[in-house]
Amino acid sequence: MEKSGTTPIYEEIDLNRFKNTVSTSHDDNDPSSQLPENVENFSKIIESRIAKCNSGETPTRLGKMTEEELFFLEAVMHLSKLTNVIDKSPSGSTLLSRTNIVLKRAMTFMEEELRTLLEDFGGNSNSKVVKKSQLKDYPWYPPEVVTRMNRIATTMISAGFETPCCQVYSISRRNAFYEQMKILEFEKINVDDVQKMSWDSLEGEITRWINVARNCSNTLFLAERRLGESVFSTSPMISQSLFNNLARSIVIQILDFAEAVSWTKRSDEKLFKYLDIYDTICDIIHAISESLSIIDCEHELKSEILATRHRFGDAVINIFNDLGISIKNDAARTPVPGGAVHPLTRYVMNYLKYACEYKDALEHIFKEHTATSPSKLKSSVDEAESESPHENVVAETTPLTVQLMTIMELLDANLEAKTNLYRDTSLRNIFLMNNGRYILQKAKGSTEVRQVMGDTWCRRRSTTVRQYHKNYQRETWGKLLQILNHDGMQVNGKVTKPIVKERFKNFSTMLDEIHRTQSTWVVSDEQLRSELRVSISAVLIPAYRSFCGRFRQYLDNTKHADKYIKYQPEDIETLVEGLFDGNPTSMARRKM
Repeated sequence: MEKSGTTPIYEEIDLNRFKNTVSTSHDDNDPSSQLPENVENFSKIIESRIAKCNSGETPTRLGKMTEEELFFLEAVMHLSKLTNVIDKSPSGSTLLSRTNIVLKRAMTFMEEELRTLLEDFGGNSNSKVVKKSQLKDYPWYPPEVVTRMNRIATTMISAGFETPCCQVYSISRRNAFYEQMKILEFEKINVDDVQKMSWDSLEGEITRWINVARNCSNTLFLAERRLGESVFSTSPMISQSLFNNLARSIVIQILDFAEAVSWTKRSDEKLFKYLDIYDTICDIIHAISESLSIIDCEHELKSEILATRHRFGDAVINIFNDLGISIKNDAARTPVPGGAVHPLTRYVMNYLKYACEYKDALEHIFKEHTATSPSKLKSSVDEAESESPHENVVAETTPLTVQLMTIMELLDANLEAKTNLYRDTSLRNIFLMNNGRYILQKAKGSTEVRQVMGDTWCRRRSTTVRQYHKNYQRETWGKLLQILNHDGMQVNGKVTKPIVKERFKNFSTMLDEIHRTQSTWVVSDEQLRSELRVSISAVLIPAYRSFCGRFRQYLDNTKHADKYIKYQPEDIETLVEGLFDGNPTSMARRKM
């Protein structure tokens, strides 16, 4: 090391002469008499720089690299190249010992400088430049710091010190990555703890895990790959290898938690979190597919990720199968009051609505599953074709569509069985109408469900609900309309009062009974309730008005005529408006 006030050693040496010496010294005919001098001069440059930094005269700093710093790196490069010439020199043993000592000191010095740059000038928890909260800027290094790291890494690798260089970089970046995962509240949880957790607690852990995994996939992996490519721009294979190793260690930790969750007992409520995990694993696959090199160990990593995803796919399929079984086995002994929408219908349709928000994931899952057992899809397509031969059903039928159709068919069969709990045939039709309408409205109200099921299915459902409506109207109001039939009102060609009295009385009695009963029935869908009332009024009021107009004259002079003609035509609409309210006291409140 030079004394204070003297000319710096790097200014006393002609670097270009040494470059020429290094390039020509590989010639076997070239004398190596200058080797001792060259080795000594390069050694002095290196040792001078190290001594200055160790004494605190030139601390690591930002900004453009100085001439002295560049000269130091050049000296290391050339001294390492001279080792090949030294091996052939008569005085090679002594020089080689000197060279190795200097280079070892240089490598230790550069290791420490690289570590300092990595840990003190980037997005680590102890960073002097960037706060931990700035995840979006991770890993933020000023361009001049990246340039310095690049020059150091290039020199170390060229000088044959690839391993220590990569170790420093790898350890530092792995620690920085783990620190970011801590910021995102990632915690290692073992399988036993996951198995013991309540579902509410596990849901929270899954949400946290998804946040960590998606940040890794969408931000951190990409940032690490780009940093490695910048620092090791002259050694792309090394950059790729370093990223592969980092990604593998992170992904394995991420998968450990997902694996543990996949072994928990499945249930319907877990479907949506399972699908969240499935989507997140797809994000991880996409991220590493773009970043990892195609080598055997990375094929193995991707296989591990795919295996974990497949387990969640299987769990989803089994949950749907369990749902179908639970629908099929749902036996009730008590009918829903008033023929209202059954809780099972509400549960299944809301479940499918939320499930179809994951339509793309479900399509992928069921497509993979169907690839191994296509017979079920084919039979369902054939059935759809037979039901609607003029519709282009096959083109729109997917494995997910088949699955949902199967669920719907099981629900229909269950509801049909539940109609046996009602003694009144009309109420059975109200029950089927209510549930059918609810199913249809839920399907049409969800863009995703409608896309899966298709317009053909919706039209078919509408037709079914209309048929229930017709069946109800025929069963209830057809009998009442028979009373208003003009046939049978005459005896020997003349209308007789007893027959007129009986008809009016029978009409009022039956209408009262219908109102008393059906005002307690429930049609919760406002539009359906309005359609029912309008359709009833449309056939009943004209028929009653016509009957009154033709036959009430025969009771005009009869004592207590209002005993028989209880309702005026305008009263009928008021009565009809009281139907399907689900209110048993509505009759008592009405003044007729």
